[in-house]
Amino acid sequence: MGALKRVVAAAGLLAAAAAGETLYFYNRTMKRQNARTDRTMKMSGTDWEKYYPLMEERKNFVLPKEHRDVYRTSFDGLKLHGTYFPALEERTDKLVICFHGYTGEGLSNHMAIAEYFLKRGYAILLPDARAHGESEGEYIGFGCLDRKDALSWINWALEECGQDTRILLYGTSMGGATVLMASGLALPEQVKGIVSDCGFTSPKEVFTHVLNNMYHLPAFPAIPGADLLNRRLAGYGMDECNARREVEKAQVPILFIHGSADTFVPCSMCHELYEHCSAPKEILIVEGAAHAESYYKDMEAYENALTKFTDQIFM
Repeated sequence: MGALKRVVAAAGLLAAAAAGETLYFYNRTMKRQNARTDRTMKMSGTDWEKYYPLMEERKNFVLPKEHRDVYRTSFDGLKLHGTYFPALEERTDKLVICFHGYTGEGLSNHMAIAEYFLKRGYAILLPDARAHGESEGEYIGFGCLDRKDALSWINWALEECGQDTRILLYGTSMGGATVLMASGLALPEQVKGIVSDCGFTSPKEVFTHVLNNMYHLPAFPAIPGADLLNRRLAGYGMDECNARREVEKAQVPILFIHGSADTFVPCSMCHELYEHCSAPKEILIVEGAAHAESYYKDMEAYENALTKFTDQIFM
């Protein structure tokens, strides 16, 4: 009987440890107040400091341009914030909506690419994802909920800028996953193309990769436990919306971009997404680029690919 008690006690300790691991992972990753930008930047493996002078130069060009705060109510009642830049040219019908990555913000994360778009005649909308920046929300959407918010921002753009507006969806990392997950929705005909830079397939798959390869920990029990918690607290499962399945339904042309040296979101995910995409598609792999570094690592190749793609979709 003593041996049985010891087995039961040990099982109880293991269960408690598993529950503790799950709660730690969930609270650290999925809740707004614990998701820290400095930790995300460190995990990304990208040396951002060497790009700060370029970012500052681009910011000095972009921020003085006319812009204003805009707001939208999400499907589940959250007040979402964005920053809108009218096109520098008066007669233009092109608008790009840029979706940022995990722990980022719309305005601060897109200064570099915003100059590219402004100089090419685009109006720009930079939303803060739910639970980021000035947008409300306690639980991060990881693309699964953000894709519905993206659809709401598309509708805002058509209401604000007119029904003849031609729209490009652009996203980086979690924003890349957002636009790819949105590709499977019934998008308005005004959405002409999608650009995903280092987007992942699903929260479940990217978290499994991070646990296995960065922390050398098994996905069980943290991922299944976090999935159960997230369904109850945030209202979605961690593989409920998978970009791989969504691009199989896509009708809008997609440009996939990824860095070959990305250790945060593996480049293999980009190849997998590209292979499953049913829409017209292009791919750019930037050699030696770490996570979200492709634009800075080879700006010429990046801008050439982006210009070629957008020239085709906006013909």
